[in-house]
Amino acid sequence: MASRDPPATSHAPPDVPGVSLFLTIPYAFFLPELIFGVWVWILVAATQVASPLLQGWVMYVSLTSFLISLMLLLSYVFGFYKRYESWKILDSLYHGTTGILYMSAAVLQVHATIVSETRDLKNYYVNTAASFFAFVTTLLYILHAFSIYYH
Repeated sequence: MASRDPPATSHAPPDVPGVSLFLTIPYAFFLPELIFGVWVWILVAATQVASPLLQGWVMYVSLTSFLISLMLLLSYVFGFYKRYESWKILDSLYHGTTGILYMSAAVLQVHATIVSETRDLKNYYVNTAASFFAFVTTLLYILHAFSIYYH
């Protein structure tokens, strides 16, 4: 007699780990990445753009990284990671790649800060803050990638 297993697409809903997920070391980086990443694109959007190509790349990297990290965060909260074996590899590769892209964006943001120094002091301060948050976010993404890899 044939077994009556449910189809592969239907399964019991996973248990939601909730806040305890954010207390473990690899996943504790999600919220700071999102918060500092939001500050990067808010501050870049608040300045008068010195060079559109450079700061456009900074906006693209920060906004895209924020959205993908938010989707990954939600997938961890809802337990989608339990379905696949290679989830840690995907997470580590994503955060490593994003760390490299954020490093390039942070360097370009520093260049935009240097260019804006002679034009307007208010934009210089805002660009300086955006550069600081970009480097902090870069560090968080790299730490997340290594902690997933070594965990």
